[in-house]
Parts: sequence; C-alpha cells; structure tokens
Amino acid sequence: MHAGIHRALAQPRIYQAVPLASAIAAEIDTCGAGRVFVTTTRSLTDGRLVAAAIDALGSRFAGKFDAIPAHSPRESVIAGAQQVRAAGADRILAIGGGSVIDASKVMLQALWYGIDAVDGLNAIVNGRHRGGHRPDDWQRDPQALRMIAVPTTLSAAEFSHRAGVTDVSTGHKLGFAHPLAAPEAVILDPAATLDTPMRLLLSTGVRSIDHAVERWCAARTVPYSDAMAYKALAMLLDALPRIHADPADLEARHAAQIAMWLSMLPGATDVPMGASHGIGYILGGAYGVPHGITSCVMLPAVLEWNVTVDEGRQQAIATLLGAAGEPAGPALRAFLAGLGLPVRLREIGIDEAQLPAMAERYDGTGPIRTNPRPVAGPEDVLEILRLAW
Repeated sequence: MHAGIHRALAQPRIYQAVPLASAIAAEIDTCGAGRVFVTTTRSLTDGRLVAAAIDALGSRFAGKFDAIPAHSPRESVIAGAQQVRAAGADRILAIGGGSVIDASKVMLQALWYGIDAVDGLNAIVNGRHRGGHRPDDWQRDPQALRMIAVPTTLSAAEFSHRAGVTDVSTGHKLGFAHPLAAPEAVILDPAATLDTPMRLLLSTGVRSIDHAVERWCAARTVPYSDAMAYKALAMLLDALPRIHADPADLEARHAAQIAMWLSMLPGATDVPMGASHGIGYILGGAYGVPHGITSCVMLPAVLEWNVTVDEGRQQAIATLLGAAGEPAGPALRAFLAGLGLPVRLREIGIDEAQLPAMAERYDGTGPIRTNPRPVAGPEDVLEILRLAW
C-alpha cells in the first residue's frame, strides 16, 4: 500500500476531435472572454490554421504575437507579455507546439506578477510566488487571465501547469509552475497537425513516448500512473507508424493526440521522470536540440543504462514493440529508425569530444536526480551519453 495524493489540474475542458473553429466558438462562449490574444510561431503565423482561429474569434480578436522560437527564450516571453498587456486581453489563445505553449504559460505569470524585464523572471522560477508549484492549489492565487491551447505537435506541453523557458545567456532551461498556468481548455483537432512537418510531428510523438516510458519505469509507481502510461505507450506505438505511412490519416493523428494526453496524466500522482528527460533539458538548453529529438537519441540509451534495475518493466515495453524477450533499448531504437528519426547523438551533429562537457552540466537537480537507477554524478551521465553516441 502506498500513501499519496492525486493532484488534478485546473483544466475543465478538453475538446476531442472537434473542428478548430467550432471549438473556439464554444470555448469563448463558455469562458465569456471578450478580448482574445493569439500567440503562435512564425512558421504558422500566416497559415490557414491561425487564419481560421482569428476568423472564428471575429471581433474578439485582440492581437497576435508570433516571435516565439524553439526552446522559448525568456526574451520572447517578456516581449509577448508586453503585447498581451497593451492589448488589454482577457484570454490567450496559444497555437503551436511546446515552445509556444510553454512560453505562453510563463507570459501569464509575468502578467500576473507585473514582471516586465527578462531578469525579473528569476524571482518566480520553480513556483516561487504566492501561487506555488502544486497543480491542485487552484484557489491559492485566483487569476482571471487564463489560456486556451491548440497544439499542433504531440509534445503534450498543454497538459501541464509547468513550463520550461531558456536563459540564452547561460544555456540553461529554467522551470516555471503555477496551478493556473495549465490551459483552461485544450482543443485537440487532428487537422491542426496537418501543416506540421513530419519529422517534427513524429519526434514530438516520441517525446510523449518518453513521458510514458519514464513513468512506467519509474522507481516508484502507482496503479493510476501505470494504467495511463501503458495505454499511452501502446497507442503511440500503433499511431506513429500509421501517420508515417499515411500522412492524411486523421484517425491515427487523433489517436496520437489522445495518447499524448494520457502520457501526461501520471503527473497527477507525482510519479517522476528520469534521465532521458533530464539530459534532454541539457541538450535543449545548451545545445539547441529540439525536445522531441532529445527523446529519440536519449531514451533508448537510458533504457540500456537502467536495465539492471527495471528489466521486468522494460520487458513489457519490448513486448509492445513486438520484440518480446529482447532488450527494450535496442528495440526502441530500431522502431524510431523505422520512422526515419535520428537515434544517435552523432546523427544530430554532436561530436564525441563534446560529451564530457555536456555531462559536467549536470548539477544534481531535475529529472536526472529521480532516475530509477541512481545517477551519482557527471561520470554516470557521461556513461549514458556514450551509449547514446
């Protein structure tokens, strides 16, 4: 018997397979927003998806900010928050992948706490504000300005109250949290993913595989987490090859969207992530590697390194991969290669000579600290990196 608390997000509405325009209209009627500000990225800003959203908003459209590059630099967060404030918006509509959605979560916090300078964000890192970092403390710090998310990738950032943005001066990913930073509503329209480049879509799907695998293999699990993680993994392993084979398959895209949602639900039980996520933060913040790609190259290696402590759990993964009785790490690597994704650090331009310095960036915090096989320090991180290289 394991004592614990199930902590639910302040996320009352998830629109599933509802066309974008209809879902936006329904949500605006429900929340009563009068001025809705759109955040997005420059790759989407002039496309059909953003145009359809703005058309659906009609007179309630209050403006648009699209200068959000990968890894959500702090500068973009502050610039976006300034424009939202100037527009007098009462809702943010974030359209894009994890970088747009995470940046928008931190924009909210900058607005709530009157932060108007990049370094001012340092004061609220890791939930150091009156709202705290717990997902269930909804009434601790009530805020009227909330966010609606329309994901265009499979990273699942919209199903969390946490966000990561990058301090470009140091190359470190900074974590932020607030119970009301979780989008009030999420619109899962599979057609919203059609303009996403295939490599980006599939690799962010692997990010959600990473969520599921690391929680399935965590040092401490609970039945709820196991059920969500296992189902998410099974659905993703089925849906991603279908999308790869037929990019027009909306059923497969929607199945992947539901699976990415499921992959995040174990977070309600405080089941931790592991070294794949933690090393991924290093690769992303300091080396500019997209988060989906970090999971492609690191998760198989972390499974290989962890196998001495969670072999039974890994056998379940191998079975889902159609490789019963074989090691899960190499089986996953073969699966990802079949999707045309990179599976080695050398394939994404990382030189072997860079690995020691990369390992030295581990400071004893973050998901590496909660890896099921304890990571003693940078020397263990280097072992994992060599497996990935």
